[in-house]
Amino acid sequence: MRLNSLASRLIATSAVWLLLVLPLAGMLIYRLYRDDVQSAFDGGLEKLVNAIALDSMNAAGTEPVVPNNRYEPLFEETHSGWYWQIKPLDDPLARTFVSASLATATLDVPFEKKVEADAGGNRWLNAKGPLGEPLRMVEVIDTINHVTGAPRYSILVAGPLDWLDSRLSSFLARLSTALALTGIGLVTATLVQVRFGLLPLQQIERGLAAIRSGEAAKLDGELPVEIEPLQYELNQLILSNQDIVDRARTQVGNLAHALKTPLAVITNEAREDKSPLGAKVAGQAEIMRDQINYYLDRARVAAGVAVIGRSTEVAPVADSLVRALERINRDKGVVISAACSPGLRFKGEKQDLEEMLGNLLDNACKWAKKDVELVVQSVVRDGRTDTRRLLIRVEDDGPGLTEEQRARIGKRGLRLDETKPGTGLGLSIVTDLVQSYRGTMVLAQASKGGLSVSLDLPAT
Repeated sequence: MRLNSLASRLIATSAVWLLLVLPLAGMLIYRLYRDDVQSAFDGGLEKLVNAIALDSMNAAGTEPVVPNNRYEPLFEETHSGWYWQIKPLDDPLARTFVSASLATATLDVPFEKKVEADAGGNRWLNAKGPLGEPLRMVEVIDTINHVTGAPRYSILVAGPLDWLDSRLSSFLARLSTALALTGIGLVTATLVQVRFGLLPLQQIERGLAAIRSGEAAKLDGELPVEIEPLQYELNQLILSNQDIVDRARTQVGNLAHALKTPLAVITNEAREDKSPLGAKVAGQAEIMRDQINYYLDRARVAAGVAVIGRSTEVAPVADSLVRALERINRDKGVVISAACSPGLRFKGEKQDLEEMLGNLLDNACKWAKKDVELVVQSVVRDGRTDTRRLLIRVEDDGPGLTEEQRARIGKRGLRLDETKPGTGLGLSIVTDLVQSYRGTMVLAQASKGGLSVSLDLPAT
């Protein structure tokens, strides 16, 4: 999965979204839980202080009654973090009562700290305990038997904030783990969803590859409704391309028939005229006919190259040519060894491949002493299957060519030895066809001393 692929973009977008949403959701959940725990903790303190105030202020004498410890057992454990305290506010000589957990210590009074009371008359304060531990305090102000105008007392209950913080820390750790696992699970699910959702694109890729290689004529198969319009338009584009090429070939054929008849008439009339003018006209007419045939052939090849999905298997064409040329050169004793793996396909017309291979093998048989070698192989450039190339090499054990001769060879009609039959058009035709398919032809000296011709052509 490459970085610039659709799958990578979708997964990256999902991951970024999760990185933004999950922390925000975690913060919101943690804040709500913290508020709930804080409310529950404060509610417990408020119940304790109201119960102690009720028991201690309902006294028969002039002092509060020490409440029985029926609220929190930790009030009896020294420095447990849970404390209660009853302190006089108006009579400095009156006694202060504290829980056993406070021992000889006392706590700060929120009333004396100028802490404002809430709507229920409670005052809340976070302060330090006897050992410096953080405490959460709640205070109510009351009098003996709840008599208005009587001396007031501060009834205070404190609980440890460490307990609250430990509950919040434990919840935060579990919440973080749960959100992390949720994020990993969602990214994994997104990965599976993206890969599954993009499977039709792989089907399209395989279908187009089959069309390009000539295995299929159109994009077949059942695709999702969202991609069906793309399938339809691609098939219409392929049909349109084939129609254009067919019309071009028809026009080329019509042009050839339209020109050949007038040229034949001109040539025949000129030959009957024995004057120098007649000979000149006949010669130029022959040149015109050759040029027309040449450029009509090039137009046909160019149209064939543009057709999508045209391909030719190499092995049958090579085997047929080898058998035919060995029969033709039987008296000379030429042996053609061919090495061509089955399944190799040329991306082009069969007749063009026959033209190129036939000219090369025929030329090699004419000049060879005994041996001609044909090697066909396929290579992939830059690790990409869409850059597959077909390499064809034809070698003989003949006299070969010098470097200067190899530079001159391939020009149209040029022959280096008039003793051999032919028109001198073979290699020039091969050169034109190779160029039409955007390939290359290289001439070199063969290992056996003769000529080596290498073609680099498109393959499927």
